[in-house]
Amino acid sequence: MQNHQQGEPIGNNLLRALRNDDWKILRPSLEHWSAPTGTLLHEPGDTVRYAYFPRGSSLVSYLVVLNDGRALETALVGREGAVGGIVSQGRLPAYTRAEVQLGGLFFRIDLNHLEEAKSISLTLRHLFARYADCLMAQVFQSVACGAAHSIEQRTARWLMAAVERTGVDGMTVTQEQLAVMMGVGRSYLSRVIRDLRQRGVIETRRGHISIRKVDRLRSLACECNAAVSHHFNDVLKGVYPAEH
Repeated sequence: MQNHQQGEPIGNNLLRALRNDDWKILRPSLEHWSAPTGTLLHEPGDTVRYAYFPRGSSLVSYLVVLNDGRALETALVGREGAVGGIVSQGRLPAYTRAEVQLGGLFFRIDLNHLEEAKSISLTLRHLFARYADCLMAQVFQSVACGAAHSIEQRTARWLMAAVERTGVDGMTVTQEQLAVMMGVGRSYLSRVIRDLRQRGVIETRRGHISIRKVDRLRSLACECNAAVSHHFNDVLKGVYPAEH
């Protein structure tokens, strides 16, 4: 990690990984921005105008919207990454919905300014291309996970992914929202949540899930988070958050 941002709380590991010269190029165009939970960054077909870098505990879901209105999650992005137009050549239509899953602070940059910065620095372009590879690995792993693993494993994986990316042990999400994002029946997910609660792994209250035994939850999850973390460390060492 570089030390170019000493004195300024960045809260985003991808930006923290920039070389000093690249940070100096990008920093003047980064805008402090905040958004509450539920904010839509873009919908399918929208022209993507900004890239967003979640800071601290902010969390964003990429969701594929089906014809019946269901929105299935394909990736979670937190302090390890960015959302929207990171490697595109300027503004392009969005394929997915991007929704703030846990509200908080962000850096935001107009894609025109981002393209200008990338045109100046080859290393900046390479860093963001490497991140795009890591994000694609997460999407690939998510597809395999949905096909191969049990609802309990997938639920534990989702909760652990949220913990790792935010650094907090509580998540504002309803069981209905989580069931839809995972593409499973509400009744099946409710049984899993009830079992995790009875074993003392989690606590729940209306619209909120708190993790009480992180190590136990990690042991119940499938290998998918670890696989994504391993790829991050191969491609962008130090960007994926350290173990909670």
